[in-house]
Amino acid sequence: VQLQASGGGLVLAGGSLTLSCAVSGSILSIQSRAWYRQAPGKQRELVAVSSIGSTTYAGSVEGRFTISRDNVYMYLHMDSLKPEDTAVYYCHVGTFAGREYWGQGTLVTVSS
Repeated sequence: VQLQASGGGLVLAGGSLTLSCAVSGSILSIQSRAWYRQAPGKQRELVAVSSIGSTTYAGSVEGRFTISRDNVYMYLHMDSLKPEDTAVYYCHVGTFAGREYWGQGTLVTVSS
């Protein structure tokens, strides 16, 4: 499975941004799709994860971020952005065989 993230950029606090991740390869092997982020000086953290019949969000983004997908892409739509949302965002998939794949990361900067 190959992942290619895009859509990051600079946005003002309160604004919106949608990240995209092109997913290719053995798509039928995918069990879960997720977005993670890593802020400067902090550990990578889970933002949202979606698997069959279940979607979970980190408490800090609940109600503001939405994970979705179509046949080719997975998306993270972000509303009401805050400066503390500034981070490098990574798309991630997990397969039924237990393998994990990561996109290259896309930087989101939220200016106050």
